[in-house]
Amino acid sequence: MAWSIPVPGSISRVSTPGSPPDRGRPSQRLRTSGADAPRPVYSTGGIAAATAAGLGLAVIITLAIIGWVAAPHDAFGEEIVDILQGAVLAWLVGHHVSFSVPDGQIALLPLGLVLVPGLLLYRSGRWLARSCSIPRLRYVYRAALAIAGPYAAIAGTLALLARTETVEPSMPRALVMGFVIAFLSGGLGALRQLMLDKGVAARDLLDLMPARSRSLLVGMLVSTGTLLLGGLLLFLVALAINLPEAVETTRALRPGLVGGVLLLVVQLAYLPNAVVFSLCYALGPGFAVGTGTVVAPMGVSAGALPMLPMLAAVPENGAAPVASLIALAVPFVAGAMGGVLTQRSAPDVVSEAAPLWGFVCGVTTGMLCAALAEVAGGPLGGERLSEVGPSAWQVGLVAALEVGVAAAVAAWTANWWYTRGRRPVRSRPAPRKEPEARPEPKPRPEPRLPTDVPVGEGLATVTPLRRREDGDSPSSPGQDGREDTGRADRAAERAERRRARRELRERRREERRARRAEGGRWWRRGSVEDEESEELYGITYEAAPGDTDAPRG
Repeated sequence: MAWSIPVPGSISRVSTPGSPPDRGRPSQRLRTSGADAPRPVYSTGGIAAATAAGLGLAVIITLAIIGWVAAPHDAFGEEIVDILQGAVLAWLVGHHVSFSVPDGQIALLPLGLVLVPGLLLYRSGRWLARSCSIPRLRYVYRAALAIAGPYAAIAGTLALLARTETVEPSMPRALVMGFVIAFLSGGLGALRQLMLDKGVAARDLLDLMPARSRSLLVGMLVSTGTLLLGGLLLFLVALAINLPEAVETTRALRPGLVGGVLLLVVQLAYLPNAVVFSLCYALGPGFAVGTGTVVAPMGVSAGALPMLPMLAAVPENGAAPVASLIALAVPFVAGAMGGVLTQRSAPDVVSEAAPLWGFVCGVTTGMLCAALAEVAGGPLGGERLSEVGPSAWQVGLVAALEVGVAAAVAAWTANWWYTRGRRPVRSRPAPRKEPEARPEPKPRPEPRLPTDVPVGEGLATVTPLRRREDGDSPSSPGQDGREDTGRADRAAERAERRRARRELRERRREERRARRAEGGRWWRRGSVEDEESEELYGITYEAAPGDTDAPRG
């Protein structure tokens, strides 16, 4: 037999002549160089975090250099430090890290820039899942922690390096936001890669959750998605109505070709903020664009606005446009959809509990809307622009009430519609059937007697004895007057039967041993005589009158 001898640290093999090629499974093949071995999770997570941060900084620095080239500037050597600090600050802004300036604090940051580090971390999470050994989906949090920890450290370090005399990024916020974004994006990427490798669908992943938690999650996501879609439509319609004013603002800025592209990128980055602002307008509380201002369905008092084309969607001062009041129906539509899907994906509940779970769906939606309002707004400097955006607690409270009430009514209606076809219908009892007559038992076939049993007429009669079955019961006392006298005889007869069976078993064992000793094949079936079942027979003697010496059967 040929053996293959692996040589450590080499891709070659020393084998004996005639050895077959290695065609085993990949998991059983020899790992010659160790390159295919799974890597440690946490050290690989540090590499993934550094790669994502480096690529993000490279993109931001490239855009900064393009902007520096397009604008009037001095010598490149004198401004290289400022360009790098500006790029690092822009990278921190992409992670929603606020910073302080001499006039106040700037926290109204574009939510769209979070998409850049999010995509890079998502790709890093998938690479980590491919490179490391993650046995089950429940261990995805390890991959997320492996990326989030180093990434948060990198964000905090860059926040210290980007400090200048006029700009001071918030290092605690850099640590928190870097960890949160890396944990969510990197964990999502690792989870997606594991699902692809193991062939798990997203619906199967939801089935792993408890039924009630899954139903609330589905209802909350549908309600929040409907609200965001309504806010997007409201903003686009308002911007389309005031499009001439937006074009006039762009002409007044005269950004040029490169500046126009950068201006478009900035507005696209602020588009998620505008959608959240429009959502708050549809809910009712509205939002502010400065101290003492409000933009809400009850009225608009905005004052002077910065020179940004997308701000043309803000209505003019005075009463709110009548067409915009249609947006007030969006929360109720979102609540109805969330309540229906909450009840549809929930386990069977009684009709009294369905409105309660629908209202809980509205409460969770309100909490999510409050979180979106908190991150979408913030101060934009000092003095008048120190208050920009919606009030988080007002948005959360109103969303919980409006969406919750609509979801409760929709959930109750959906439960009634779902259960109305399942109510039992009363019907008359079926007529009682007469019991069918039991068929008469078939006579047992008379067994064949062996040839060595003597059968005679007049002297003795041989009758086969039937074995007692499970359903048979012994005769009750009183049926035979001789039961007490014959009990000893029956005991002796049973003892004789047991002795006969033991003798028969011993004889058959001796015969099998003799056949094995002679070289016979013990696994073959024996002859018919060996397999005959043990039968018991009774002999009844007929005695002449007066003959007392005749034996009893």
